[in-house]
Amino acid sequence: MLLAVAAMISVVVSSCKHEVPTPATDNSGNGGNGGGGNNTNPCDSDSVYFAMQILPLFQSNCAMSGCHSASNPQDGVNLTSYQAVMNSGVISAGSPGNSDLYEAITETDPDKIMPPPPRTPLTSQQIQMIQTWIQQGARNLYCDGGCDTTNVTWTNTIRPLINLKCVGCHQGASPGGNYDLSTHAGVAAVAANGNLMGAVRHLSGFSAMPKNQAKLPQCDIDKLQIWVNDGAPNN
Repeated sequence: MLLAVAAMISVVVSSCKHEVPTPATDNSGNGGNGGGGNNTNPCDSDSVYFAMQILPLFQSNCAMSGCHSASNPQDGVNLTSYQAVMNSGVISAGSPGNSDLYEAITETDPDKIMPPPPRTPLTSQQIQMIQTWIQQGARNLYCDGGCDTTNVTWTNTIRPLINLKCVGCHQGASPGGNYDLSTHAGVAAVAANGNLMGAVRHLSGFSAMPKNQAKLPQCDIDKLQIWVNDGAPNN
């Protein structure tokens, strides 16, 4: 069981210091960032892709110092890469009900649920995505989704991106860097003062985001820039 972390809650809340993950690959050796390319391996809307959809959730909500990082994984559970996740023994491929990780994120007991209080639990949509990934065999699939920047909106483009890759640390009573990115107003504020693009572009003078990780895929950065240039609308 990957629980028993009550003693670590204060550490988890006060600091989101992520480990640099091992790049995910599929069976053909392709990288897992899903950004651009010739679309030689198009995405299937019915499939869940680990590097694009599951790993960012783990990185943002679980794989930080004092929790499930590579350097000091709680209960031996390392959630920083596909191989580490599978080697931790918390996933029973094809069976969410027999997977300790799924049990932890769906717990109702505040002493056992992951992420631990006072951090915000995963959303029902995020839990459903993890459940579907496990049901589909917990595979390390890769696809090339291309980069469509023709209709960038807050609702359909920016909010899902921020929720997947940023909100795990930037939410609640003590958000990372005192930036709460769980609302449009919070994201629009850091867009307006330049901190959003400075951070995701890893520019000098800004705290590079994601924390202690490589830059976001260029496609994600381009979408954020388009939205910022448009005035960060709530559309």
